Amino acid sequence: MSATVLLLTHHACLSHENSEDHPECPARLRAVLSALEAEEFATLLRDVAPAATEAQLMLAHPRDYVEAILAIRPGPGRFVPVDGDTGMNHATAEAALRAAGAGVAAVDAVCSGSVARAFCAVRPPGHHAEPATAMGFCFFANAVIAARHAQAAHGLSRIAILDFDVHHGNGTQAAVAQDRSIFFASSHQSPCYPGTGDTSETGVGNIHNAPLPPGADGAAFRAAWAENLLPALEAFAPELIVVSAGFDAHARDPLAQLRVREADFGWLTEEICRIADRLCGGRVVSLLEGGYDLHALAASTAAHLRALMA
Repeated sequence: MSATVLLLTHHACLSHENSEDHPECPARLRAVLSALEAEEFATLLRDVAPAATEAQLMLAHPRDYVEAILAIRPGPGRFVPVDGDTGMNHATAEAALRAAGAGVAAVDAVCSGSVARAFCAVRPPGHHAEPATAMGFCFFANAVIAARHAQAAHGLSRIAILDFDVHHGNGTQAAVAQDRSIFFASSHQSPCYPGTGDTSETGVGNIHNAPLPPGADGAAFRAAWAENLLPALEAFAPELIVVSAGFDAHARDPLAQLRVREADFGWLTEEICRIADRLCGGRVVSLLEGGYDLHALAASTAAHLRALMA
């Protein structure tokens, strides 16, 4: 029996631009959306991502930070750098609102029971955005906002955030490290940007990091999850699983040196869904994070969606 899966996106996410020749570019999202036009994905439910409200953004960020980011609205053709590799054009604020809002709408959909799972095909990504700092191509902590919205609006008490992006989700970890109600597990390359994610970083017992050395392959990736992170997830017994789905651990990706393949992402997604079916009514919300080789990104996203839909 196949699961009903909602796909959320918004055209504003195609208009956000970083600096010229930046790897986090609109072509990434176009590649993902093109792959999901294949016949095998015809049963996806599709909807437009709403804009998050400022109150929803403040589930993960202080008011002054939210207001400062949203106030940056350059005119057409202009670009405002926020840090060394993160910047904003005329569409960025709207795209960031839609990216965060997609996670909120996805949570509403799975918690209402109208769909089993949801995937948010959005950019800019979110897992490097710390509570008061934009960095690493990210402005708002989309996964954290989704998790806290599930608690605030739907009364859930235990949310898990799982992150398999090749870069450690320092922003997610910073936001939840003192919050026992949110579990965070991450596999990532180390050493690598942003330099966080050591196994010694455990928060209040809710943080589980599995750093992988450059060159680690799919077998090492699977072992990290099967032997370490997934057992910890099961022990936590979440009521909802939020996934930071970055596909830059792929062997073709130019920004890091892991050797994961699309089949490995598919395997992990299947394992996540099995645990979700057993522990939390199948509820999984996935949000696109990294992935910078267009072919690998499209193929890996397709593998991820096949598993979500199974």
